[in-house]
Order: sequence, then C-alpha cells, then structure tokens
Amino acid sequence: MADDALWRLGATEIVQGIKTGQFSSQEVVQASIERVTQTNDTVNAITEIRPEEALAAAKQADLQVARGEALGPLHGLPTVIKANVDVGGWATVNGCSALLDNVAPQSSPCVQNWLDAGAIVLARSNTPEFCCRWETNNDVFGQTLNPWDRALTPGGSSGGTAVALATGMVPLGHGTDLGGSLRHPAQCCGVASLKPSLGRVPDWTPTQPEPAIGVQLMNTDGPMARRIADVRLGLQCMVGDHSWDPWHVRRPLACEAEAGLPLALVVDPMGAGVHPQVAAGVRAAADILAQQGFVIEEVPPPRLEDAFRIWRLVCLHELLTGLKPDVEAICGTALRTVLEHYGQAEAELSPENYQKALSERTGLLREWQAFFNRYAAMIAPISTEPPQAIDCDLSSPDSTRALIETMRMVVPVNALGLPSAVVPVGISEGLPQAVQVISAPFRDLDCLAIAEQIESAVPAITPLLGELPCR
Repeated sequence: MADDALWRLGATEIVQGIKTGQFSSQEVVQASIERVTQTNDTVNAITEIRPEEALAAAKQADLQVARGEALGPLHGLPTVIKANVDVGGWATVNGCSALLDNVAPQSSPCVQNWLDAGAIVLARSNTPEFCCRWETNNDVFGQTLNPWDRALTPGGSSGGTAVALATGMVPLGHGTDLGGSLRHPAQCCGVASLKPSLGRVPDWTPTQPEPAIGVQLMNTDGPMARRIADVRLGLQCMVGDHSWDPWHVRRPLACEAEAGLPLALVVDPMGAGVHPQVAAGVRAAADILAQQGFVIEEVPPPRLEDAFRIWRLVCLHELLTGLKPDVEAICGTALRTVLEHYGQAEAELSPENYQKALSERTGLLREWQAFFNRYAAMIAPISTEPPQAIDCDLSSPDSTRALIETMRMVVPVNALGLPSAVVPVGISEGLPQAVQVISAPFRDLDCLAIAEQIESAVPAITPLLGELPCR
C-alpha cells in the first residue's frame, strides 16, 4: 500500500496491518508525520511533534513483529495526546506560556496504559488555557481552525485532537471532558468520541495539583477517533487498572443494559430551542435506529434543568474560586475575560449553593439510574447549535451565557458521571451533524454499540481528503 493511503486508515485497520506484515509501523508513522507536515500549518491542531522519537519507537515495534513477540492491541500505532495530561519527558503546557517548561517526570495513567498497549506518542494537541473554554485558542500556540470552515470554532477543549483526527494526521487521539470537551469538538469536526463513566478510566496528572471535588466527580479522560470501532479499541486499552487513581473502578467492560429496552429520544432539551441543522441530525439517527428494529420513545430525561444547574453551580464556582487567582497571575487575557463572563452569567454562585448542588447530585443520579432501568440509552443532541463563530464567548457576558445554554444536554452528563458516545450522522449546510448516545454508569459499551448501529448506515465523512475545505 502506498504511504499516502496509510493516513486514511483507522486504528483497528492499522494495528492489524502492522501485526500481519501488510505494512510496517515505520511506514505508518512516517505517513502520519508527512500528513502533519502537509496539513498542520492550515489548521494548527498539533503543538509539538517528535518525529525522530516516534520513528525510533516504530522501528522497535517492527523488530518485535519480526521476532514474533507478543504484541499489544495498539502495537506500533501513532497517537496524539491532549496537552493537559502528562506524557513522561514532554511538557504539559495546557495552553499556558508559564508551563512551557512543565516537563512531566512520568505519564498519566491513561497515557501509560496506551503506551503499555503498544501505542506511540507522536504529538501533543492544542487546547485552550487550562481547558476552560468551548474553544481551542491560546496565546502560546494560537487558534486551532475548524477544517470545515475556518471562521467557526473546532470546539473545545479537545479541539486539537478532533482536528488532527478529522484531517488524517493520526488514527487515534486522547481528550478530556469536564463539560463536553470530548463531545463538542467531535460534533464540530465530524469525528467520534466517548466520554467514559466516572471511574472507568484511571486519571491522575502528576504535574498538576489535586483538583477540586467537583472536577474529580465530573472530569474524565477518553478516546477520540474517526470510527466507533477505533474509539472502542482506545477505550479498551485506556481502562487498565491503576492504583494512582482512587476513583478508578475495577469493573469489566461489558454491555450491561437489559435486552429489548427501548431508547429514549431527546430532540429539544428543556424545550428551549434547537437549531434545525442539529435537530435534523438527531431525528436522522433516531430514524436509522427505528429502521433497525429499536423502539424509540421521545421522552424528557429526569429533571434536566436541575442537572444543568448542578454542573453550573459546582464547576463555575470551582473555576472562579480555585482557578481564577492562578489565571490572573499567569494566563492570557482571553481566559481572564471568559472567567469574568462566567461569573456574570451565573447569578446564583455562592459557597452555600455549591454545597447544596453537590448534596443534590446523588438524589438526581438515583433518578437518572431509574430512568435507565426503563431505557437502554438516550439519543440526544450535543450542543444545540452547529459550530459557532470563533471566540464567540469573548464578545460579552450575554454571549457567554448563550453559549452555556447550548450545552444544556452536554454538561448534565458530566454532573452525573454518565457515559456518552458521539457519532457523526451526516453533513448538512456544509457542516457535520452528530448525536450523543447516553446511558447509565458503566454502560460505556452499550453507548458504543448503539452508536455503531447508527454509524453502519452513514457514510464516513472524515478524514477530509485532498485540499482541506476551509472556507
């Protein structure tokens, strides 16, 4: 196979090809390096690449194949890791110029699990400062551009990984999700992802201080790829046991929903309005599943307004009380502006409401778990709007408040620690359409299985081939 075709393949295909000798890891890594060289100047997804190290690791991977050694499930596969978790020997910059020399002494557990499975870290991907925006822009590395339309956001905060995948730079990538950061970029760029259940993937970043309790409950690492099979492979290799994370739950990956349960459908969360382009994608996904024999019931989830409010009162309070002093000391004007807007967008922020919200979370999760005893999963929009203008959150507090409102079906998933898979469903108005499949805690594989059913009826829309259609 010609090198120029290798970058188009998915992770599962690549690993199988390396193991069977169809092509070498060195050929695959070289193809990714060349694709980054050809493409990254156009979209600015990658902040650091180490081709010599990656090729050396690929050479070693090929020697292992030649010697007939046992090979891991990600053997010889080039990957990209979001720049907010640790990769041993690399700086964890997190979009902040003050952290350019923040070199990690060891890798975060999820990264180490991928390395132990045979993956090769080729590069780091861009993120906003401290991953605190639904955007991917910072003063150190600049703006990551959406390959579908350069005037629109690629999403955030895992936008660098999403763009690298959409443009074929790598077949598998890492992201994190505290408020949609694995799912929003997937929607904006037309790729797939999984926000795993709380405790499913071990989490720890040695170069950073221990996070506040809300972040511990609501944030997770997860895989991104172009196809669901590759997301599943990434998850299977990411969940390995690790004692560094006390939240990590040692629970086997399995489909856990009772057979024959219907699927819940949400098109317009909270009845607050949804863009026609987004609504059409959600209904298209529901139609696909109905044609495949699933029973679809359009029903509201339990107390969505309360789940949305809990996330705001917990996460925004922690950002403004815990992170803001550091932001004012070392960060750029964009993040300082956004945090000011967050404070003005949520009038009820207070220590008392923060405590009440954390207490209320358990009872609400109990109601959602009962809901998922009746439904195998929920099909819903991600953001209720297509990709919006770059830096729309900077123009005014009202624009920030409006942006938060578009995430009313996104952040409840974080507030309750639920799994959610994102799958593209097509292209409309020149932009990707996608849905999320949400289910009960630890039904991660159920989410992926249903997402894969949708994917089976939809032509692949990435990687974007030839000249990128940035308008």
